Amino acid sequence: MKKLEVMVTGPSADYELLDSGEGEKLERYGKVILSRPDPQALWRRILSLSQWKEADAFFYRSEEKAGWKVKMGMPKEWLIELAGLKFLIKPTSFKHTGIFPEQATNWEWIREKIKKQDRPIKVLNLFGYTGGATLAAASAGAEVTHIDGSKTVVTWAQKNAELSGLKDKPIRWLVDDARAFVQKEIRRGNKYDAIIMDPPAFGHGAKEEVWKIEDDLLPLLDACQKILSDKPLFFLVNGYSAGYSAVGYENALQPIVKSFGGEIEIGELTIAEKTGRLLPAGIFARWSSN
Repeated sequence: MKKLEVMVTGPSADYELLDSGEGEKLERYGKVILSRPDPQALWRRILSLSQWKEADAFFYRSEEKAGWKVKMGMPKEWLIELAGLKFLIKPTSFKHTGIFPEQATNWEWIREKIKKQDRPIKVLNLFGYTGGATLAAASAGAEVTHIDGSKTVVTWAQKNAELSGLKDKPIRWLVDDARAFVQKEIRRGNKYDAIIMDPPAFGHGAKEEVWKIEDDLLPLLDACQKILSDKPLFFLVNGYSAGYSAVGYENALQPIVKSFGGEIEIGELTIAEKTGRLLPAGIFARWSSN
């Protein structure tokens, strides 16, 4: 029976999970402390309420609206470093910060896979958000195509690349619907050695195309197989949707094993809390040829 791996992002100079519980998490990004909801935190908090109240900003949600309550003097945006890459942090109206720290372990895996190669590697990053995986691949020497349906986050990702000293690396930044782009690449005959995707449960493409993971993931995976090179290196799928399992993602990637051999690793992405507990933060399934 296959073992599910538990990948852990630990504390670092610019990021730390201070506490979690009762549907909330308390994080430090650089010198700024943020409190925001997290449905996975089903346990009791350890730190006192007074310690939680020391946060610089609190995300709230009501039936009428949602947003951040910010203490005076907190910057609107600031710079942090994680896993050797630099990111601009900007709390958004959707409670996000511009980075998913739990992905740091995947970034290291991507780097290792690419650095071991003695050939040029072309990577496609779908639903690329603010560029963590793109920057990791580019820093390891790959040529990367970064796709996201939001112009705002693609611009944000470009800024992160510049901050990380990767502005001149071979990265294509495109605002497009992931499904539409892959279909265009099939027609063009373009191929990739590695594909990364972070599909949401629900979302919209660049032209307001509706994405529903239950309807659209499998057709996208089928299409992506058609643009893999003759000697693909890896295929990484991340998941954040409650109710889905890493085993399900593994099953969805089995056709790649039948076509190219290799193996699939599956597991959970977690963040190590300062108190010692692990906060579940997502799942992954990643196929590699070696």
